Amino acid sequence: MRLVQMRSGERRAVAVVEEPSLRLVRGFESVYALAVAAIERGERLPALVDAVRSDVVLDYDAIYQGRSEWRLMAAIDHPEEPARCVVSGTGLTHLGSAADRNAMHGRSEEGLTDSMKMFRWGVEGGRPAAGVIGVAPEWFYKGNGLAVRAHGEALPIPGYAEDGGEEAEIAAVYIVGRDGQPYRVGMAPGNEFADHQFEKRNYLNLAGSKLRACSLGPELTVDPVFESVPGRVGIVRDGGVLWSREIATGETEMCHSLRNLEHHHFKFELHRRPGDVHIHFLGAHSLSFGDGILLRDGDGMEVSFEGFGRALRNPVLVEAHSESPMVVRSLG
Repeated sequence: MRLVQMRSGERRAVAVVEEPSLRLVRGFESVYALAVAAIERGERLPALVDAVRSDVVLDYDAIYQGRSEWRLMAAIDHPEEPARCVVSGTGLTHLGSAADRNAMHGRSEEGLTDSMKMFRWGVEGGRPAAGVIGVAPEWFYKGNGLAVRAHGEALPIPGYAEDGGEEAEIAAVYIVGRDGQPYRVGMAPGNEFADHQFEKRNYLNLAGSKLRACSLGPELTVDPVFESVPGRVGIVRDGGVLWSREIATGETEMCHSLRNLEHHHFKFELHRRPGDVHIHFLGAHSLSFGDGILLRDGDGMEVSFEGFGRALRNPVLVEAHSESPMVVRSLG
């Protein structure tokens, strides 16, 4: 089952994907409200959605292409408090990811970077047996729900940034129940987007390089098969394909199991606050930056994964650079 969120003015709606149409659901205006209801009723989310399907069917093409009064939203949000949506991720999780990172930090195999060492630890201990805790992955914070963009919305390169580059990933979506139990709602295609040029200067810049906007959607897949998921990422410039790559994600493509990644995210008490949403990016396979591409204003980024619905597309927006420092005012 795949779901989308939409907005028309002040109205919101949730719809089930029934290609080439979208079928609205009754009584719920957000995926968040649907998921909370399923948790509190002790129901499976697909069963609840089936029970509230309406007779209203919309043209998905018109909405996806921006020709409708309805506009697609990100696949999940916290409708009341965006700051109660935690956006994070884990890096060096994919078997194809370490080469780009090692090259970014300019070391040979003889002089292993800390990143490559962490990747190897993941290969050795990231897929523990059931009931066993594996090695911790690299973890980073991206921001809160205010940083999340929808399909079609621009991803900005801020004036203070050195760069902005796509990171095509699957993101897992969670909601924490009233008792502090995390629930996986589903997964969605995402563009994690980061400042790779800033990170390249020194790997200790990783934390700051990740504090950028990202995108999610357009569809949320409930209970997907996450074993070996083929996909594609591409960059369009001036109407032509500048770069594209076949990619893959899923547990067989990763050095960490999903169970291990989830343990190391939700072991922190602060990540189990009742009512919070979590969007957690599960790692990238390949980056255009790894092939020497620097994105420009107006470039288009496209991310798609087989079985996860329509492609996620976002343009790049380069914001004006400012030489003026940020000034903090004292209350003393």
